[in-house]
Amino acid sequence: MMTVAAARQLRDGTACFVGIGLPSTAANLARATHAPNLVLIYESGCLGAKPDRLPLSIGDGVLADTADAVVSVPEVFNYWLQPGRIDVGFLGAAQLDRYGNINTTVIGGDYADPKVRLPGAGGAPEIAASCGEVVVVVRQSLRTFIDRVDFVTSVGYGRGPGDRERLGLRGGGPRVVITDLGILEPDPKTCELTLTRLHPGVTVEQARAATGWDLAVAGDLAAVDPPTEHELTVLRALEATKEVAAG
Repeated sequence: MMTVAAARQLRDGTACFVGIGLPSTAANLARATHAPNLVLIYESGCLGAKPDRLPLSIGDGVLADTADAVVSVPEVFNYWLQPGRIDVGFLGAAQLDRYGNINTTVIGGDYADPKVRLPGAGGAPEIAASCGEVVVVVRQSLRTFIDRVDFVTSVGYGRGPGDRERLGLRGGGPRVVITDLGILEPDPKTCELTLTRLHPGVTVEQARAATGWDLAVAGDLAAVDPPTEHELTVLRALEATKEVAAG
């Protein structure tokens, strides 16, 4: 459900900054179904990659072999991401708060002496700052969805309306958060994440129980359409290519 829902967010002809894992699977699913002209940009410097299988890493040779161009990592950030030439970026999160701020740095304590030190920022802050919009994909739980993140690695909407503008961030921020329970979107007035759609079989009570703040629910709450047979067929075929590539 998460992969298919993420793929549906990608529009044909747009440029997408792709990470390995679910984002890569979703982007390649979109390109193989409703968005054949989706431009895939990988952090390794592969622009317009058209892999015929799911890459195992951002350094997988299939990306360079099928790309329109291969540039250095600094060029990807300096000339493509930071100037606002990438329409949509994918991000994950160890912690996410009600305003879409993301933590992938430290949990508990302070930065110098945390309870848990996480992998860190990577290119996430730049993606959050400069992409036209951001799609966050993360499983929903009380450990992840907390009222205030322990460390702001990647800015969503700060503490509310106007914060992105005050910080001089070029991009539009998180447009949608896709979880294993449903889909959340920022309220146009408050910027607070609001539950707008539920996956089949999930209840509002389940979503609220997995959220560390008083989760707002849209008045026109809808159900996410289940995957079509075509989407499932293509997704299964893509997943099978990872097993072949891994040998």
